[in-house]
Amino acid sequence: MVKRTPEQAEETRRTILAAARHLFETKGYTDTSIAAIVHDAGTTKGALFYHFANKEALFREVWTEVQLEMDAETRAAAAAAISSTDPYAAFLAGTRVYFKWASTQAYQRIVLTDGRAVMGLDRWQENDDRLGRNNVANGLRYLAKQGHISDERVVPMSVMLLNALNGAGFSLSRKDPGVTADNLFEAFEELLRGLR
Repeated sequence: MVKRTPEQAEETRRTILAAARHLFETKGYTDTSIAAIVHDAGTTKGALFYHFANKEALFREVWTEVQLEMDAETRAAAAAAISSTDPYAAFLAGTRVYFKWASTQAYQRIVLTDGRAVMGLDRWQENDDRLGRNNVANGLRYLAKQGHISDERVVPMSVMLLNALNGAGFSLSRKDPGVTADNLFEAFEELLRGLR
């Protein structure tokens, strides 16, 4: 057996993740087989199972990767939009990026649809809360520092707003009639600016 360097092992792991992500996005979790993943990755089942306990563990890793990418982009947009004249600008810039992501096939299928089915609602929400609620709470803390909401309302409002954002994402994913990323953003902006 040929010994692989840590760099080669990590490259194999990344290749498996990329192949799985593409298949989970285009075919969905249920219709993606381990055989298809290793075929597309150009590796073996043994290599896949060396890095991931099973298909669900691989999916959770892909789910997390997609969420972290969306999170990084929303944070960057929020940081770039901080304004001395509009305290809501940063929060809204991050929200606009979230709606952009929630409109993509990859995010809809991996995070919003298959994520809940594969992970179960409780685990999905627990994982989503780690990123989403923290970001929403940080945005609300900033608004509290600016005197737009009270400190005591940050936590309950973060729960409410995260669930509003998730609900909007689910609606985009279902392609509900009359719902677009733009009109959801406009509604969310009105809601956010109305908080006291």
